[in-house]
Amino acid sequence: MNRIKDIPAQYEAIVFKTKALGFDMPSDLQTGSLLKTLAASKPGSRILELGTGTGLATSWILSGMDPQSRLISVDNNALLVSVAQEQLKDERIEFVCADGYEWIRSYNGAPFDLLFADAMPGKYDLFEETFALLKTGGIYFIDDMLPQPNWPEGHAQKAAAFITMLESRTDLVLTKLNWSTGIIIVTKTSNNKL
Repeated sequence: MNRIKDIPAQYEAIVFKTKALGFDMPSDLQTGSLLKTLAASKPGSRILELGTGTGLATSWILSGMDPQSRLISVDNNALLVSVAQEQLKDERIEFVCADGYEWIRSYNGAPFDLLFADAMPGKYDLFEETFALLKTGGIYFIDDMLPQPNWPEGHAQKAAAFITMLESRTDLVLTKLNWSTGIIIVTKTSNNKL
């Protein structure tokens, strides 16, 4: 039951390069599999990934997208993004190497159908601005919501406060999953949080 199938072709090469760089915050197979399924549920979609890293989750998103879907993936670490760019050559993706805070504040394009927030900006910081980038009916997806060994001191309280904030809102429906590193899937139901 727990066996993950249809792993993206580039995944193992990205894992190898990720380990070589010593990057210790990659998305795992379970998160990737769920992202692929969600991307496949949104044909012709616009998808945003905040926190490209080396492209592990990106490879899963791409593998679930149909030919008409488009993905923007944002990260501020050029070395990590270069791994993703080298391994994931696909016309459906636009890699943006930029400060996530600045990118979120300055983005003025079309809204997104699916948003994977895997970085501080868009998750713990600038949530309102990020959530505003999502269409009504769009999915906001976050991982790493269960305690992780690499969490800095005080992060558990930050995560708990973030979950409490999400649960208090009236403009979304959410499900918390004890899956992978702790997943929360949110569907935006309106543009009014009160």
